[in-house]
Amino acid sequence: MKVGVFDSGLGGLTVVSAITEVFNGADIFYVADTAHAPYGQKAPEQILKRCLEITNFLINKHEIEALIVACNTATSAAISYLRENFPTLIVIGTEPGIKPAIEFTKTGNVGVLATPATLKGDKYQLLVNQLSMNKSVRLFEQACPGLVEQIEKGEISSKKTTLMLEDWLKPMSLNSVDTIVLGCTHYPLVNETIKKIMGENINLIDTGCAIAKRLKLLSEDNGHINEGLLNICIYFTGEINTNMVNKIFKTSEQGDKIMIRKYEI
Repeated sequence: MKVGVFDSGLGGLTVVSAITEVFNGADIFYVADTAHAPYGQKAPEQILKRCLEITNFLINKHEIEALIVACNTATSAAISYLRENFPTLIVIGTEPGIKPAIEFTKTGNVGVLATPATLKGDKYQLLVNQLSMNKSVRLFEQACPGLVEQIEKGEISSKKTTLMLEDWLKPMSLNSVDTIVLGCTHYPLVNETIKKIMGENINLIDTGCAIAKRLKLLSEDNGHINEGLLNICIYFTGEINTNMVNKIFKTSEQGDKIMIRKYEI
């Protein structure tokens, strides 16, 4: 099976890493759109344009059967259009894990770290409105401008990154937040820094595992047999931090099957 995955940068590789844990018998083609990162501060029209260009590349070049939009911001801007215009594709988006966070919290206080575009998006607001009807919770939402750029540079525990996170997380700490939604696929890469600030008992919710399980289920419904080798090819449109790529896959058994190529689109 041929699966396309894309994000504005390295963040979506956290989703690919989760896929390697449950999915087999496939070629995965990942596009890190680093030349146009970050998406979180771009207009929806700009994001949609890039999503279409990348999707067409993956279809024309690799004849993908499934597409994963491994970016909360891109999902908000483009997922409906992609599903409507590519009806033969399995199309899976990414959205903040508000639902499991609401189910998991004991204090009723939930933090949300996300890009400005995700927090402003209609998809996020609709999700929050729907889920908050089921359980009374207080959401502490925090936009994190600049965090994606820090992660792309590999500064996941630098002094600057730590100070940024300390500033954003302080209100959550003071208000007994016990669960934090990582509303960007980049953010799991700073898990350890967040835990140093909030304490080891903080619950961090990301959606990589849920996306991987969804891909497995929908693919098997289409006749995919989940057996065999998994090959990963990573494209990037601008610069890429290969040290971060190696860090993401350091515990993956698929680490020796990764090819990195540069492709301009």
